[in-house]
Amino acid sequence: MSKVSAETVRQVNGLTARWAQALPGGTVCSAPGVWPLLGFLADGAAGPARAELAGALGVPAEQAAGAARELLAALASVPGLDVALGLWTHQGLALREEWRAGLPAGTYGVFGDDLVTAQERLDAWAAERTGGLVERMPVTLTRDARMVLAGALALGTTWRQPFGELALRPGTGPWQGRALRGLHRRSPRPDRVGVTGTPDGFVTALTVPGDNGIDVHLVLGEEHMAPGQVLAAGVGIVERALALTGGRSLPHGHVGPGLYVEQQPSVAPEPLTLDVRTVAYEVRADHDLLASAGLFGLTAAADARHAHFPGVSAHPLAVGQARQSALARFGPLGFRAAAVTAVAAEPGGAPPQHRYSCESTVVRAVFDRPFGFLAVDRESRLVLMAGWVTEPAPQPVAGFPGTVPPGL
Repeated sequence: MSKVSAETVRQVNGLTARWAQALPGGTVCSAPGVWPLLGFLADGAAGPARAELAGALGVPAEQAAGAARELLAALASVPGLDVALGLWTHQGLALREEWRAGLPAGTYGVFGDDLVTAQERLDAWAAERTGGLVERMPVTLTRDARMVLAGALALGTTWRQPFGELALRPGTGPWQGRALRGLHRRSPRPDRVGVTGTPDGFVTALTVPGDNGIDVHLVLGEEHMAPGQVLAAGVGIVERALALTGGRSLPHGHVGPGLYVEQQPSVAPEPLTLDVRTVAYEVRADHDLLASAGLFGLTAAADARHAHFPGVSAHPLAVGQARQSALARFGPLGFRAAAVTAVAAEPGGAPPQHRYSCESTVVRAVFDRPFGFLAVDRESRLVLMAGWVTEPAPQPVAGFPGTVPPGL
């Protein structure tokens, strides 16, 4: 990843943690997909809207566009990650040239009164920029639409060590008795998993390394913990603000949520081993950012009684729509995810048998009830995607391959 300030990473990850607190289960979101858009809006805003956007970003409004450009450039340098920004305006809207010049080159387009054709163009842009994972723009053009500012982010990584597949049928918890598409692997790296304590409870975290610098962290909390509490802890673990006790340092016994250190029979002496069981999943979500307008600094900006963006255009503008569509897919070979975010401005106003003769110590991690995940750039520790799994993939039915997510 090209240079991005630690402060920018901290602010974007902070938005991830705050957003997670407001999310229901069974979801996925991308704060890096939102943050640059808010930065460019803050650069052209005035009054209360400017102050609120700066507060959501965590940087002064006069620095917001520069920070947004820095983040986009850094994201574009990550192997396996594609990022794009798009701006479209109605043919009757004149932009202030100094604001438009602050956006990356090649982002500008115009639409007219043929909204069907214009929407098709926007949807095609979203699909093309995400490799088809997100098929359409999350906002819909209306007669009042004067500007659409959108960002697209798509990422993929292949596991350094693939998982094997097995049928998984949990004996307890919300997934009890369900036949799930289970994933399993053993490795000699027990410190890929660990446990930390938070004021809300203990959290187990597993790192699944990708081959291109993108890792996926699976996080499992105590059963009473809310998804937002677990994901916020995951952000703290990624940022190393929360100390993680690795598998090699854990005592024998049940040492954390879904985490056990135990003696198991083996054919021959083995070093300390990590045994992981989890599930394949595909999560999709659509977010209305205006439903949590305060979180994104959009409360004042959405008030159509006033003009909020004099730095963008002399024409009075307010935010009419702000949405994100996102998808994440975790399978035996790797991980793929994508998000498209858009803001539309309108006028303001069973194992084989062996003869066992030895015992070996195994760190066993089991993710067989709802858990969180974070896709992270390893170098900067920026959280690219975050989500919560409530509906894992079912075990394939013979003759019906469509019962599992396609691809990875």
